[in-house]
This record gives sequence, C-alpha cells and structure tokens, in this order.
Amino acid sequence: MTSHDHHIALIPGDGIGVEVVPPARRVLDAVGRRHGITFSYTAYDWSCERYLREGAMMPEDGLDQLRDKDAVLLGAVGYPGVPDHVSLWGLLIPIRRHFRQYVNLRPVRVFEGVDSPLRAAAAGEVDLVVVRENVEGEYSEIGGRLNQGTPEELAVQEAVFTRAGVTRIVDYAFSLAARRSSRLTSATKSNGIIHTMPFWDELVAERAAGHPGVTWDQEHIDALAAKFVLDPARFDVVVASNLFGDILSDLAAAVAGSIGIAASASLNPERAFPSMFEPVHGSAPDIAGRGIANPLGAIGSAALMLDHLGHPEAAKDIDDAIAAVLTKSDVRTRDLGGTATTEEFTEKLLELL
Repeated sequence: MTSHDHHIALIPGDGIGVEVVPPARRVLDAVGRRHGITFSYTAYDWSCERYLREGAMMPEDGLDQLRDKDAVLLGAVGYPGVPDHVSLWGLLIPIRRHFRQYVNLRPVRVFEGVDSPLRAAAAGEVDLVVVRENVEGEYSEIGGRLNQGTPEELAVQEAVFTRAGVTRIVDYAFSLAARRSSRLTSATKSNGIIHTMPFWDELVAERAAGHPGVTWDQEHIDALAAKFVLDPARFDVVVASNLFGDILSDLAAAVAGSIGIAASASLNPERAFPSMFEPVHGSAPDIAGRGIANPLGAIGSAALMLDHLGHPEAAKDIDDAIAAVLTKSDVRTRDLGGTATTEEFTEKLLELL
C-alpha cells in the first residue's frame, strides 16, 4: 500500500449517520480520482440498533478490527431507547481512548451564504478552531455512587488532569496557533475550581514560554461563552479541557449558522493509531430516514481526514467545494432554509467539485 492508498473504516452508526456517510464517501472518491488517491472501505454496523439486538455497540474484538485502518469515518451515535452514556461509552469513548486520540479538533467558520444568528458573526471574519482535550479531564471513569435509592444517596465524579495530558494538548494548540494567526485563548475556571484549573493554567503558562511567537490569554469559561456570542471574530485557536471544549465547540457551531455543517476530528497526532472523523450534528432521530439531512458536516470531516492523511491539496478542494455550494448555489437542505434532499445537495456539491 502506497502513501496514496488508504483503507478507511466506515461506521455510519445511528439516525442520519447512515445518510451522511455515503455522500462523504462519494466526495472522497471524486477528489481521490483527481489527486491520484485511492480508498478502500470496510463498513461496520456498530450502532444502537446492534446494541438492542446483541447487547453491545460493537463486538469484543472491535478495536482490534480497527487497528490496521488508516482512519475511521463515523456518522453518528445515539438513538431513543438507548441511554446516551451506553452508546458513547460503548463505542466512541473506547475508540478515542484506546487509540490515544487525545486531540479533538473542531474548526468553525462562518460561510458566505449561511446567515449566522449573530449580527457580529460575519462571513470571512469568524474562522476559529477549538482544540479540546479528548481523553481525560472531566470525562474520567473514576467515581461512583453510594447508597442508591436511599435519602443518603450520593454520586462522586472525579476530574482527572495529568501533566502529560495537559501538556500535549496545550503544545498541540500552540503549534496550531503558530501556523495560523499566532493567537491562542485558554479556557479556564480557576477562580472557582480550586485544584485542576490552576494546574491547567500553570501548565499553559509553562508551555507558552516555548512558543514566544504566539500571543495568548486565558478566559474563564463563563465569560468566554459570552464573548463567543458577542465577538466571535476575536478568536483564532481556543484550547480547552474535555468538558469546556465540548460545550464551546457546539456553541461555536451554532454561531456559524448550523450545527449541520460542523466537522470534527479525534486525532492521534503521532499516527501510532488510526484517527477518527465525524460530523458534530449527532444522530438527529427527528429527521432520520427522511433523506433531508445536511451532509456537509460529514463531508467536512472527510476533508479533515484527508489533511491528516497527508493530502492537504485534496482537502482544500473539498473545503472550496463546500464554500462554493453555499455561495454560488441556491440549493439548500432544510436546516439552511432550503428544500433540497441530501441526494440533491450532494449532487450539487459534486458538480461544483
């Protein structure tokens, strides 16, 4: 297998995931033909439907099945009848942690032709990236419940921040900022969270010394959320813990006008394991099966995958096609104010590609 041949694991998952992964695959194949990149695919039916049928989101050897793939393209996970913590901890989180995908990358851009709900969010001005720590922090497995069902019932959830974990995500964010506009903002809450957040702040300041060309500041998460709404154009790279990054990135996607166009990547930067790419929008059971889902989140995730695999020119072609379908076409899915089906929207994008 050459550097231009890639074996991709497809996990469509639940809801509209099964509707948006095929368009992303079609776009990958189209841009691959242009750039001399070939893809082979192995599809997996790992999903909430599988959980209801067999009692597990994926088989016991699921991670071993993924290990030799170059990347994972995932649609969405979650469906009514299966608790969210079951679907996430049964599939997404094991993949992220076992394959050390400690960087969750969520680029956010306001496109010409997509109205943001914010007057202050203008196309060409809002272009930021949330860098979220993806494997520890507030989403740890440490904790438990005691005296369940009694008046004395309690629950304990431990946040886990390690020097290694914080240092590597902060270093990644500073390096990314240096390649962009050399501006970084660190999300914190050290005025209220007495141990982990001062530790986070100390390590950010420590790592900043190694990146003198990057201007940086820190914002408390509550004020930062307000500034994302009031002045989103001021931000470039934002680095945050697992919980803070999760919330901020969804807020930023809403600022961009539709969560349906938001893409994400869970990266193992060392490339020792496959990385995973998925749209942010979730399984959207309210519109699943109707053929009206917006495929741009999945297609944008495919572009992130191409960039990670070493094909930035091909990734840019996809990004340019996304911009073109939004600015040069009146074809829109319903979340963007139009009436186009997923198929019609995909065909228009392929035409512009």
